[in-house]
Amino acid sequence: VSDFFVGLLMLIQMMLVEGCWYLGDVMCSLGQYIDYIIASTSVGTMVLISIDRYVAICDPMHYSTKVTQKRAKVCVCLCWSCSVIFQSLILMENLIQPGRYNSCFGECIVVINYIAGIVDVIFSFLLPITVIVVLYMRVFVVAVSQARAMRSHITTVTVQGSRKVTAKKSELKAARTLGVVVTVFLMCFCPFYCDTLINQSSAAFVICLFYFNSCLNPMIYAFFYPWFRKCIKLIFTLEILRPGSSEVSVM
Repeated sequence: VSDFFVGLLMLIQMMLVEGCWYLGDVMCSLGQYIDYIIASTSVGTMVLISIDRYVAICDPMHYSTKVTQKRAKVCVCLCWSCSVIFQSLILMENLIQPGRYNSCFGECIVVINYIAGIVDVIFSFLLPITVIVVLYMRVFVVAVSQARAMRSHITTVTVQGSRKVTAKKSELKAARTLGVVVTVFLMCFCPFYCDTLINQSSAAFVICLFYFNSCLNPMIYAFFYPWFRKCIKLIFTLEILRPGSSEVSVM
């Protein structure tokens, strides 16, 4: 959802802006504020996914009790709430006095002071990527040990054991997917934050690369998960609007 909103917001901005901003300072600050919230939530969602994969692979026996639908909903709501609060603090000056950094009419810029910028880098980039990489490395180690154990017992696998192997392969596939997501995340976010810290402003290409991460995430999941592809097909063909669509098997 957050990735979808990033694309939607960028599309609207491209349609409305032709080198000049005509909607006023308030809408400029509000648009940038929403933009930052959505991007922050997208990163937070990646952290939640990495935690989910960590529990699924490193503690599979307790996964169903630790990761429930109720807890997942609470975590997603907290992710959005924390993003709103955090970005409100980071962009406080721009929200209190919209357009204070504009040098001419039709300009739409948001300036973050140095301290707020450092805090933003830490909590929006360094801390999330550290958590994701640490968890992923742990997942990778466990996944490799599980794969070796499966290969050593492949000759004694029964029908029941075969099902377990299939389940393990699914978890290993999830781990590989997370690895691809992390790599793409680093490729898209590193240039943006490095450029921001050095120059205090970012080139158009770097900004586009930053937002392009939100475009790549759903594509990665659609590519790796057949059930995700089926769900996307149900949505775009409008079959989801038909009675009984919730009972369609996507696994």
